[in-house]
Amino acid sequence: MMEGTSLYLPIVVLLMQCSPSVPVTVSSNSPKVEVREFSDAVLSCKFHTEKDQHPRIEWKKKGKGVSFVYYEGHFKGPFQGRATIDGATVTLRKVTQEDAGEYRCEISAPQDTVTLGETNVTLKVLVPPNTPSCEIPSSAVTGSVVKLRCRDQQSIPPATYSWYKDNLQISQPRHANATYLINSLTGVLEFKAVAKEDTGRYSCLASNGVGPPKTCEAKHMAIEDVNITAVVAAVVVVALLVMVCSCGGLLLHRNGFFSRHRGRSNVNYVPPPQEPQDFKHTQSFML
Repeated sequence: MMEGTSLYLPIVVLLMQCSPSVPVTVSSNSPKVEVREFSDAVLSCKFHTEKDQHPRIEWKKKGKGVSFVYYEGHFKGPFQGRATIDGATVTLRKVTQEDAGEYRCEISAPQDTVTLGETNVTLKVLVPPNTPSCEIPSSAVTGSVVKLRCRDQQSIPPATYSWYKDNLQISQPRHANATYLINSLTGVLEFKAVAKEDTGRYSCLASNGVGPPKTCEAKHMAIEDVNITAVVAAVVVVALLVMVCSCGGLLLHRNGFFSRHRGRSNVNYVPPPQEPQDFKHTQSFML
């Protein structure tokens, strides 16, 4: 039994020596990381080298250019004092929107056949909704088109919106002939033709699943009927004023008011002085 084993042992050793070694490999347990703003983010980086026991570890961040995060055993720039490293895995403390982006973990092993390996990790920083800004008109006329607007510019991912009237949610219209439309992505509530029954207190709720939803302050919108009688009366009064002015001007013209005015302007006319020779000529003519 021992003799058979001794015969196979050289073969096993030879196969182990001839089998290729695994070169440097780099990977991440979480290539896409999503965390809430002001919480910690773990950027995973795992590596395996062929021979090199002390490879060089570098982290870089892609943006308009490429900047160092971790280089020569130290964190750089804004990451100093707020980041730690374990192996090649980095933990960022209290991340903000400035930290969001794509990171690259690079492992350099000069003694290996393949001397460089890398992996990318994308960090997305989530922001809960803020109180949305709402545009709600205080009044409108029946039959007119009215748009109510709601917007939160800072939430990540972008918020979706729902509208409330007198603290009751306005449901999405179920047919094409509905008198209103709600766009939950843009936050616009549009009335095709408002009616008296649309009067009420309106508010908007923004939510994105990250934090608690936020609502804007409710505002009252009153829908008023058009006063047909007042409009007709105003039109009649304007028409009468135009007629009176036209007739008055015509009568004055017929009575020669404007002609007399022009005649009176000639009463004080003074003829130009005559030259002496003209005066003598006139005298001789008269004689």
